[in-house]
Amino acid sequence: MPELPEVETSLRGITPYIEHQIVSKVTIRYPTLRWPIPAELPELIEQQTLNSLTRRAKYLLLHFSTGTLLIHLGMSGSLRVINKDSPIQKHDHFDLFFANNQGIRLTDPRRFGAILWLGTNPYAHSLLADLGPEPLSDDFTGAYLYQISRNKKVSIKQFLMNQKIVTGVGNIYCTEALFDSGISPLRAAGNISLARYQALAKNIKTTLSSAIEKGGTSLRDFVGSDGKPGYFKQELKVYGRSEKPCINCQNTLITIKQANRTTVYCKYCQK
Repeated sequence: MPELPEVETSLRGITPYIEHQIVSKVTIRYPTLRWPIPAELPELIEQQTLNSLTRRAKYLLLHFSTGTLLIHLGMSGSLRVINKDSPIQKHDHFDLFFANNQGIRLTDPRRFGAILWLGTNPYAHSLLADLGPEPLSDDFTGAYLYQISRNKKVSIKQFLMNQKIVTGVGNIYCTEALFDSGISPLRAAGNISLARYQALAKNIKTTLSSAIEKGGTSLRDFVGSDGKPGYFKQELKVYGRSEKPCINCQNTLITIKQANRTTVYCKYCQK
């Protein structure tokens, strides 16, 4: 599933081609993704100027004067920059073309993505209203994590993946940041010191920033807006390395399930 760095990579990839451009045509080929694409979308945004593009968590937000369009890549979706001659493939469900003859296309084999119209108050929508701080923002600090984790018995892995605590820290990057911080994913969130939370917050920011710089992680279906895979996978230290030797101590990495998600860690390096 595309995580925050992959979505940020897509945002940075498409923005130069479509920001401040007028929408010339909306094409809906498959209207039922995770939720139905609004049938009235062409009427809402055709001939409207795309004022700006932002990201909130794993959602792309396209801002018009009339409202905001939300794009979610789901489990296997990708956005590509296209032109009018780009051939249509089997899983190409949605196109947004602009007056400069550039466009973006949502390709989503599993159809778990979403195209939704949020209107003029997008952050009040149920998908966005209760999200925690962005992990790359100044609001996300070790002190913040320490304060809200007191008396929490839930594991630190599950704590960090709660979108109300911090938004967008998915399984891959949470696993990597915990390894870099020497913290066991099984440790109770309320039993971690302020100093260790400060190191963890720093490592989350570093891991995410590095992944964004390298274009995301190439896992299964993800590709960037230019059709090329991300390259951060080459630097993964634990995720996807089940039963392989730890890069620090050479002991075999352990694999467990937490809330139906795979966790790989080193029981010797992570306490």
